[in-house]
Amino acid sequence: MPKLIRPAAKVKQGDLTLYATSLRVRDLMIPDFYNVEQLDPNESSDRGYQRLLNKARAKKLADYIVQGQESQDAFLPTSIFIATHKEIPFDESSNTITIDIYEIGPFNIVDGQHRVEGLRMAAEKDPRVFDFEIPVNIAVALPRIAQMCHFLIVNTTQKSVEKSVEQRIMSRLTQALDLEILPLLPRWISRTVKRGDDDLALKYVDFLNSDAESPWFDRIRMANQDRRDTTVNQQSFVKSVKKFLLVASNPLLAYPAERQHKVFSNYWKALANVLGDEDTVLYKYNGVDTFCRFAVPFFTKLAVNGNWTVPIMEELLTQTFENVDGEYAGIGHPDFWRSGGVASGLNTGGLNKTVQELMYALNRGGSSDFVA
Repeated sequence: MPKLIRPAAKVKQGDLTLYATSLRVRDLMIPDFYNVEQLDPNESSDRGYQRLLNKARAKKLADYIVQGQESQDAFLPTSIFIATHKEIPFDESSNTITIDIYEIGPFNIVDGQHRVEGLRMAAEKDPRVFDFEIPVNIAVALPRIAQMCHFLIVNTTQKSVEKSVEQRIMSRLTQALDLEILPLLPRWISRTVKRGDDDLALKYVDFLNSDAESPWFDRIRMANQDRRDTTVNQQSFVKSVKKFLLVASNPLLAYPAERQHKVFSNYWKALANVLGDEDTVLYKYNGVDTFCRFAVPFFTKLAVNGNWTVPIMEELLTQTFENVDGEYAGIGHPDFWRSGGVASGLNTGGLNKTVQELMYALNRGGSSDFVA
């Protein structure tokens, strides 16, 4: 293939070099011209970061572009952001860039995958679209970790990205601290990355979801998963772990991460054994919220003797449930948590009251003298 020469303006933003140019759809369709690094929800070691492609959204754009070909009034002024870790030759005398795709490509699409897919679909329907020209910003000499950072910045400061994908990226940036050079991040992102809560919480949730012995095994809808057989999403579970378990009063934080995860898994095994494991909202938002809130007081009680086994947890849970009285006396019965039962209809106030009653019961009567 001959080299692609395009007029371009060189833009410097600190250490970032961009070339503002335009490309025709036929240029984008060159084999291996671009790549979309999608986050794979089924691969924990995957390093992709893009959200899943929404085919309906791309098709809507394609239909619009095709319809506008006859009247020549279709327009798409928003630029696409692509990047490469390599340099691109720039001729300052002619203000042109030369792209040899076999040497440079494929470019990673940092922002604009739905527009590119919509244009591809449109060109398949109407060949005139191949000559449609779109604005493009090309970042050069941009390491892969920096490309992921820019994706996060663009999609959190200008438009929303799915929270679970954001959590994954935050986690990966935390892991990259002190190992790779990161670009300047917005202050709120930098604080989150350095604090590392997303990374810590995700490891709890990943352990529960991937351990075949866990009652949560394969029940959590992870980032970019398109499944209907899960009961709660990663976003909600991570949020609850961050808010209620990653607190200074949690005695588990004194242990190595692997032990923390195992104890948390034992906790849910004990809950499943006592409250039932079928047709229950224990594995939906209300169950996650309730028992993430209750976890630290429960672990504090067990920490006196440091016995974290499932039978000991079952014993303390049973004692606690027996100590609940009044209108919440049924908390410890599987019917309370059965789908369509009392727990299904609890709002925020009801959940708060449920946790409050559990905490009272934990320290009432026999459970206050619990010895593991």
